[in-house]
Amino acid sequence: MSKEITADQTARYQQALAADPTAKVLERAVSHQGILATSADYASETDMTPVFSIDLDTGKVANQKQSGRCWMFAALNTMRHHLADLFNLSDFELSQNYTNFWDKFEKANYFYENVLATADQPTSSRKVAFLMATPQQDGGQWDMLCAIIEKYGIVPKSVMPETYNSSKSSELNSTLNLKLRKDAVILRKLVADKASDADIAAAKDKMLGEVYRLLSFSLGEPVSEFDFEYRDDDKNYHIDKGLTPKSFFDKYVNWDLSDYVSIINAPTDDKPYNHTYTVEMLGNVVNGRQVKHLNVTMQDFKQLAIKQLQAGQSVWFGCDVGQSSERQKGIMDTKFYDKDALFNIDFSTTKAERLDYGESMMTHAMVLTGVDLVDGQPTKWKVENSWGEKVGTKGYFVMSDAWMDEYCYQVVVNKQFLPDDLKKTQETEEPTVLAPWDPMGALA
Repeated sequence: MSKEITADQTARYQQALAADPTAKVLERAVSHQGILATSADYASETDMTPVFSIDLDTGKVANQKQSGRCWMFAALNTMRHHLADLFNLSDFELSQNYTNFWDKFEKANYFYENVLATADQPTSSRKVAFLMATPQQDGGQWDMLCAIIEKYGIVPKSVMPETYNSSKSSELNSTLNLKLRKDAVILRKLVADKASDADIAAAKDKMLGEVYRLLSFSLGEPVSEFDFEYRDDDKNYHIDKGLTPKSFFDKYVNWDLSDYVSIINAPTDDKPYNHTYTVEMLGNVVNGRQVKHLNVTMQDFKQLAIKQLQAGQSVWFGCDVGQSSERQKGIMDTKFYDKDALFNIDFSTTKAERLDYGESMMTHAMVLTGVDLVDGQPTKWKVENSWGEKVGTKGYFVMSDAWMDEYCYQVVVNKQFLPDDLKKTQETEEPTVLAPWDPMGALA
């Protein structure tokens, strides 16, 4: 039976507060300065000095501006680090707008296919409601970018630069989602009316043509052939003519993307370690690369990242950046804010509990470019963000090892660093399919 709050309860709470001699002081501090500023422990800055025993030189940070493309920026940054080393090009970026265009185009088709696959379900079903809540967005995961590159290649930023709508994406997203929901009405009605497969295909083809036009006006139409003209860091001039996006990737990055695999740490009961997982309705390219995660212990998770850094290669990773994070100083540390002491309340939960109860999930992707090892164990990590140079140390953040334990969920590593048993599992095991709303399906 439900119980209301009584006057006696309220009186007891008021009396307890009145008996606390620090209450009024703390009330003034918190109400005027806010919870974060009042609970901040700036001693954390001393521990988080940006000095690392392994420190890759990766040049200037990029800036995703007012868009949610961190996963894309982070992935392309790992590739440009490799390209910069090979071709002596430190101040260089790959085109995030090019991959953004094809990602949104493919996400539209992926949405249409999921609408048709669930057209026999009522709009009140959880799957249909999940689809309609966000038909598409800026976010994504590593495997989704690989699917785009495998199909469309990549280009230098000079060939397809940023536009207003790529850097400030809210107008484009709201307009495209308006169209996709309208198209969902049409597709579901066609199915309900038992339209022929040919009629449904024709309707979808018209919709995709309209999406292509909308994206071309907003982001610019992607190039199919281009010349790559540049000066390297020694001021030597180069020009490479007649490239395609795929030939550019093959020549200047030349990665076998199948070698790079997603490793997660999800310590929940439904995901035993050392097994693989995928997520229903998560992806962008129909019949493209599947999102596939290998779940491992946090110790294995960190050791794999360290091995790749020791080999001189940066590491894409996904985390919940808003937790215990000071954006302007560029510090991510579980000790930075002490809300427990401020309010005399125990806010602690386990990593598994935060995932199960919706308190945390992957919200942002960045790049590990260094780590500080003491007696072989990590104490802090160097992080390349994509928020420009005005935050952190010229855009670089420092992450405590304890913060990584609690709020990091995904790294991408070359499978050569996996021990043989995990490598075999990753390559051969059919992944368990998780529900669309599982936290491991969150888009960074």
